[in-house]
Amino acid sequence: MEAPWASSSSASLGGADDIVTLVDESTFCISDHSGDVVTGAPQGLFVRDTRFVSELLLRVNGRPPEPLAASNTDPFSGTFVLRDHPAEGRADSPLLILRHRYVGQGMREDVVVRNFGAQPAHCRLELAVGCDFADLFEVKAERVEKVGALARLHEPDCLVFAYEHKGFRRSTRVQLSMPATITGDVAAFDFEVPPRGEWSTCLQFTPVLDDVVLRPRHLCGRPVEHATPARRLSEWEHRRPTMTVEHEPFGRLLERSTEDLAALRIFDPVHPNRAVVAAGAPWFMTLFGRDSLLTSWMAMIVDPQLALGTLQTLAALQGRSVEPSTEEEPGRILHEVRFGETARLSIGGSNTYYGTVDATPLFVMLLGELARWGTHPAEVEALLPAADRALRWIEEYGDRDGDGYVEYERASDAGLENQGWKDSWDSIQFANGELAQAPIALCEVQGYTYAALRARAHLAHEAGDTSRGEQLERRADDLKAAFNRDFWIDELGWYAMALDRDKRPVDALTSNMGHCLWTGIVDPERAEQVGARLVSEDMFSGWGIRTLATSMTGFNPLSYHNGSVWPHDNAIAVAGLLRYGLIDAAHRVTKGLIDTGGFTDRRLPELFGGVARSDVPFPVSYPTSCSPQAWAAAAPLLLLRSLLRFEPDFGNACVHLAPSMPDWMGRVRLEGVPIMGGRLSIEAEGDSLRVLELPDGLEVLRTPRDATA
Repeated sequence: MEAPWASSSSASLGGADDIVTLVDESTFCISDHSGDVVTGAPQGLFVRDTRFVSELLLRVNGRPPEPLAASNTDPFSGTFVLRDHPAEGRADSPLLILRHRYVGQGMREDVVVRNFGAQPAHCRLELAVGCDFADLFEVKAERVEKVGALARLHEPDCLVFAYEHKGFRRSTRVQLSMPATITGDVAAFDFEVPPRGEWSTCLQFTPVLDDVVLRPRHLCGRPVEHATPARRLSEWEHRRPTMTVEHEPFGRLLERSTEDLAALRIFDPVHPNRAVVAAGAPWFMTLFGRDSLLTSWMAMIVDPQLALGTLQTLAALQGRSVEPSTEEEPGRILHEVRFGETARLSIGGSNTYYGTVDATPLFVMLLGELARWGTHPAEVEALLPAADRALRWIEEYGDRDGDGYVEYERASDAGLENQGWKDSWDSIQFANGELAQAPIALCEVQGYTYAALRARAHLAHEAGDTSRGEQLERRADDLKAAFNRDFWIDELGWYAMALDRDKRPVDALTSNMGHCLWTGIVDPERAEQVGARLVSEDMFSGWGIRTLATSMTGFNPLSYHNGSVWPHDNAIAVAGLLRYGLIDAAHRVTKGLIDTGGFTDRRLPELFGGVARSDVPFPVSYPTSCSPQAWAAAAPLLLLRSLLRFEPDFGNACVHLAPSMPDWMGRVRLEGVPIMGGRLSIEAEGDSLRVLELPDGLEVLRTPRDATA
């Protein structure tokens, strides 16, 4: 059986105008613009990686009503506006139909029929319901072939659908707020709507996992505003900083970013105040090591609490033993958590897969970053043992051949072939298109490891452990020297994407070295050349930096990792460019990304095509791109922080703030940034800065951080 994370296929959801996605933690619903969930399409109500509703069709007087409008009022709820078809010979219909939908550990749907006519309206409303209990990855790959037992039980006010296969049991209870005539899987209501009056009913969809009946967060007959998602969203809005930007397109991107990050949060039921960020809707509404860590890092300027929750949750799930089927190893940080049938069967009953090479050093990096913000010192100290276990994994398991580099090679055929962020089967290739063979040492992973060592050294020095700090600094310095010796290809003028199993430099020109700039592993004398390569004609499309240069044999502008453009990848490159003072290149990439947002409904997509802007005057969409997607949502936040050159240093009670804003951006104002136990408010324009609010004891240094610090 193919493991879900190893599948490269993905169903196309259609354009943004074709579907509506509602999200609350691991629950989401995808429907068409009328609110219908159509059989055979990648739609439905999903809870913890299982599709609990695969069909939901509304018919009025025997016909589908005409869709007029649909809107997400917030991430977890939406309204669909429809009308009945006009009678023959009439231009208008007096009947308006509203579908109010709310998701969260199940789903609630209120159906309201309003009669704007002067005469009573006799109606027959039918709701067809289907439940196939398909695994999320079966739907994503468009290969739904259920072999388990399906059963149905109908009562006048309830439909029950059940599924069982090899001990995996799921069921859906559809409770009706009033009795209906049930024929097969269709519930029918016959009623009369008085003149200028209305009729309504409520449907409650309750998932059952094995013997656990989930309690939907939105219950029929209860006020929606008191539900947990609404309360959490209100709290998020109340505490997040205010960001005002004169450049309106960038301001809209930032606003949408914070909305999407709020929607993508997942809360630990054992620790309800501990939030992590899911990777993206619809296919990745779960905890991912790499994605959650990078997103939390990028979103620090909005909410350091996300970083803390992510670190605490990943530490609790940190590898303890050697398990080849899941690729678990002591100290290793997980790749992803899954709850569906496919994942359970493919890795022997577990729901956690550990096959990632970069999450473990990123864990230590993020802990060091959280410490520099000074918002949770006690919690950071409590996580130090997990950081040390991660460093031991890097040394004992990550570097299997003892050459000083962290490599990967999957432990089972069910695992991912490539285990960096570019995890497609063909993503690690030479300039001539030849695929690299594992074990593979990625350039950015060496950068993450270098930064992790520096971060842990900093934490050791802060704790007064000078010996430990100096030992870690020596390891970091040795890695940096070796990296710049072995990965730099002098005749080409760029860093190798990786070293293959024979330690040959994988010579393709890729975006990976932008991450190396971000981590500081690049020698300063080579930074300018790296920056120039990243924004060269064969790398920069005009909208963003491509994953693979057009001059490489394997280039395809519409491949997942071999020529496409990823906003998070670009935002990290901008952070790296500004770290080394390469301002013009950083501004150019920033402008391309912000311009992209003007074509994508104020939201940066997960990825888009690497087609040149000079060829097509708009960014070409990638058909299976997630929306919203976590690190794409966080990308504008990292752009803003990078342009401000905003670098806190809690240990020295200071923050570096040396703005380098492009002229076209105008004035930027941040109010209430959480830092060092207080709030920071600033105003910046160009390279000027005005401090409006400052926590007691914090000094602002108006110089950028040293690139090699």
